[in-house]
Amino acid sequence: MIMRLRTVPPFYATLKIIRPSPGHNLQLPGNVGAKIGQNPRCSGMIAHKTEFKNKGFSGRTAMGTTTRWRALALGVSLAGTTASMAMAQQSDWSYAASIYLSMPETRTSLNTPAGTVDGTLSFSDALENLDFAFMAAFSATNGRWSFLADYNYTDLSFSSDTPGPASSGLETSFTTQYLSGYAGYRAYSDQTANVDIIGGFRWFRTESEFRLQPGAAPGRRTNVDESWTDPIIGARARMTFSDKWSGTGLVDYGGFRSGSETWQVLLTADYAINERWLIRGGYRYISFDHDIDGNDFKFDQSGPLLGATYRF
Repeated sequence: MIMRLRTVPPFYATLKIIRPSPGHNLQLPGNVGAKIGQNPRCSGMIAHKTEFKNKGFSGRTAMGTTTRWRALALGVSLAGTTASMAMAQQSDWSYAASIYLSMPETRTSLNTPAGTVDGTLSFSDALENLDFAFMAAFSATNGRWSFLADYNYTDLSFSSDTPGPASSGLETSFTTQYLSGYAGYRAYSDQTANVDIIGGFRWFRTESEFRLQPGAAPGRRTNVDESWTDPIIGARARMTFSDKWSGTGLVDYGGFRSGSETWQVLLTADYAINERWLIRGGYRYISFDHDIDGNDFKFDQSGPLLGATYRF
């Protein structure tokens, strides 16, 4: 059976049926029904024309329904295309997460009205005197732009000798944290080298205690609990030597104001285990010099580091 449905505004339609079957019930959209009566003479080609009134029919036909489905399919297709483009843009980002351990020589000093208090922990004693440490870095790169964060937490306590008979020794304990954050722009790039100009901030916090043991003079204690943030600028370079070996160098300087200065040099040699994992070893020197309530506080660390990086 072949049906042809033609709408007639506002609420009527003309139905033409070819080769009906006796007693056949035809269900139409919109609560519309038509019944073809039994007619023993219905044989061959006949045309039966009927008119029906729409009961709650809004004038929508199969053609309108098809149009709506096509519009919906088009919307879904556009949404899928947009999502695919967004995912493609997101895939332009590459990330690297690192965790590392550094056992540097540490030097601290604080100028006080009673004199300068200095404490030094050598590299060989660092591991023995380390109470806790956590060091990690994270970077994100997209095209010429990159972002880098480097966090260091150290909890140390150690003893050192003092010159002269005034004191029998110095007990130093400190907890330090610093966070360096950078935004970088790639100024130069070729097949073997990349150079980024970087700028950002460095936040430093220290909780330090200096205890001079009694000698010829009475013992005394000095505490420092302070934090501050300095702007920094610098450069980062990466050299590729082979499929497995590469190297990274970073230098920065910050403060730019009276009573506060910080700078850093970082060099690493990197070995790629596979596309994801990287082992790196290197050397870092970092320095802080800050005025605390009129007293000059200095803190610097220098020494080797060893870590692992996961790239994704």
